[in-house]
Amino acid sequence: MADSTTKSTFNVGVIGYGLSATIFHIPFITITPSFKLHSILQRDPANSALSAPRDHPDVKHFTTLDQFLDDAALDVVIITTPPQTHFSFAQKALQAGKHVLVEKPFVPTMSEADALINLAKEKGRLICVYQNRRWDSDFLTVQKLLAGGNKLGRIVEFETHFDRFRLEKPTSWKGSLGIDQGGSALYDLGTHLIDQIYVLFGMPRGVFATLSSQRDGLLVGPQNPNLDPDSFTVQLSYDNGLIACARAAVASAEVHQPRFRIRGTKGSYRKVGLDTQEPQLKAGMKTSDANFGREGAEWNGKLTLVDGNGNTQEQDCPNVEPETYSKIYELFGQAIIQNREQDVPVPASQARDVLQIIEAAKESARSRREVQLS
Repeated sequence: MADSTTKSTFNVGVIGYGLSATIFHIPFITITPSFKLHSILQRDPANSALSAPRDHPDVKHFTTLDQFLDDAALDVVIITTPPQTHFSFAQKALQAGKHVLVEKPFVPTMSEADALINLAKEKGRLICVYQNRRWDSDFLTVQKLLAGGNKLGRIVEFETHFDRFRLEKPTSWKGSLGIDQGGSALYDLGTHLIDQIYVLFGMPRGVFATLSSQRDGLLVGPQNPNLDPDSFTVQLSYDNGLIACARAAVASAEVHQPRFRIRGTKGSYRKVGLDTQEPQLKAGMKTSDANFGREGAEWNGKLTLVDGNGNTQEQDCPNVEPETYSKIYELFGQAIIQNREQDVPVPASQARDVLQIIEAAKESARSRREVQLS
């Protein structure tokens, strides 16, 4: 493979051809100037509901990993398969000299994350983890609120939610893959929510978690240590007194589901409803549409500020101008051009930190005590 610093456009190959590839990756690969969709690995397109050769006849198609990785023209590998495959696929891609972007959750364990980080350094290649929800417009709005000159003062409580009313278990890997293989709501949705807290506040001092199956009416604990949770509350504590909670539920019957709630010494912010990009993409909206990533005014957040006399005033807080999920691809392309790990938008080292929090949450739920992080 040519030295990345001599190229400005890179051939991208996608492993897997399900919802992740078709909705969250390929639409953005095709609009990123530094990337070109080059190949797709789908093991059995003839017997799949989605067929990569039918949908993308102008790119290369493979059914085996070795042949896919043996293509000398391939520069970047995108891994969109279920979590238990991520480590082996990423390891083989790095060994073949490819840069790698891995869907979340990165890998099931910290030890696997460390092994891939070390291998990438050895091979001089970059790993990015697809934490696309760092580019949700509501989260970008929260980041702006909490930036320099914070309108809300010192933050004392922070909540980030993915709550739904879904009493039927998914038929995909999300409903069957065990927690120790990177399955369950903790790895699926928790990875996003904990990552958002990590981006804002860094590593916590302590982790206390309640993991449950609301569908079955069971808690993870000493009697059910290996239960696969569909719901969770993960509470992160910080030395400055901040309590940050990541929460997800499947038995939440709300018209306007909670998304963010933030309390500070000068005010508060609350937001309902999920970012629009996922439902827009699933509905077939093009990333070039003028309304892509934009919410209606009825979904505006609410900002309450306290003046010097202790009076409160509530106002609408619209989302900031959307950057959309295209940003993670744009930034990763730039990082590859420069071959600089510090430019990777979501480096594997940060994903490893989030895995440390997740592993502490599992330990906390099983022991029913707070776990301290060094």
